[in-house]
Amino acid sequence: MVALPSPSRSESEIAEYLADRMDQLGFQARIDEAGNAVGIIGDGTEDLVMLGHMDTVPGGPEVRIEDGKLYGRGSVDAKGPLAAFIMAAVEAHPPGLRCTVIGAVEEEIHTSRGARYVRDRYQPDYCIIGEPSGWDTVTLGYKGRLLMDYHREQFLAHPAGDRVSAAEHGVDLWNRIEEMAGEYNRDRQGMFSQLHRTLHSFRTDENGNSENVRLTAGFRLPPGLSPEDLRRSLEEISHDGAELNFRGGESAYQTNRRSELVPPFIRGIREAGGSPRFSRKSGTSDMNVVGPAWNCPIVAYGPGDSALDHTPNEHIEIEEFLRGISVLKTTLNQLAGGR
Repeated sequence: MVALPSPSRSESEIAEYLADRMDQLGFQARIDEAGNAVGIIGDGTEDLVMLGHMDTVPGGPEVRIEDGKLYGRGSVDAKGPLAAFIMAAVEAHPPGLRCTVIGAVEEEIHTSRGARYVRDRYQPDYCIIGEPSGWDTVTLGYKGRLLMDYHREQFLAHPAGDRVSAAEHGVDLWNRIEEMAGEYNRDRQGMFSQLHRTLHSFRTDENGNSENVRLTAGFRLPPGLSPEDLRRSLEEISHDGAELNFRGGESAYQTNRRSELVPPFIRGIREAGGSPRFSRKSGTSDMNVVGPAWNCPIVAYGPGDSALDHTPNEHIEIEEFLRGISVLKTTLNQLAGGR
């Protein structure tokens, strides 16, 4: 899987590969209309969806195995977790549980096309999202997201004059954003409760008659702050006649340790020799898309160190990958009745 490049919107080759391999492993496998690779195994009365993703960001290290580690783009985010889903479902094959493993498309970009497609076509009893958490850690929530594109165009003026340049307008907006976020975060403690902002790009140009400034900003939203509310606040502080466009809006989503999925994972991690831990992530995942719609017990889990996501050194320890499969097998059997 790691050796097959699959940047977002170019997942067809790996989808065909996974559908073929899952078919050989005993799944009823197909590629759905969105391009997701889907495999179903088991004929139980309870439905579990194991939703991972096949796409990656571009780049990454040379694909190789070295010192017990598999290097390559997607080894951690998130082909490692998806492969662990497939192998755990095959090896456990728990009676009473119908497992649907989905390798979704376009998770790494704001469209989340694969997750949005399955969101409206499944209603599982349980869901596990395939994202790197570390083999001994269960992720209980993700922050929301909003992307903003700002563009201001104005006639050129002599730089010796007192007119505010387009670039200065862009800088002024970013300063107002920093002030707004600082005020919002003033009495909020902890990463998960705060509004995080990042200036992704800032570009200026001129063509002899007009000058332009374009910036893209990304926001990570805590629970209680919706993309719609943040959008209204951003529109209010951008009062210079510029064009604003918004995309990728997702609300934060989280569960808690009382979820029915937590006890099976605790047992699985302990049986594999670990001490269970829990986390909430500052990024987003397909949990944000399907969680509110399915309203079922849901967590995210997968082997791999998420600090290596998208890095030039992305790799997964093979021993951790195998432990992740072991944890998932125990979890599936516990969901199927403790067998």
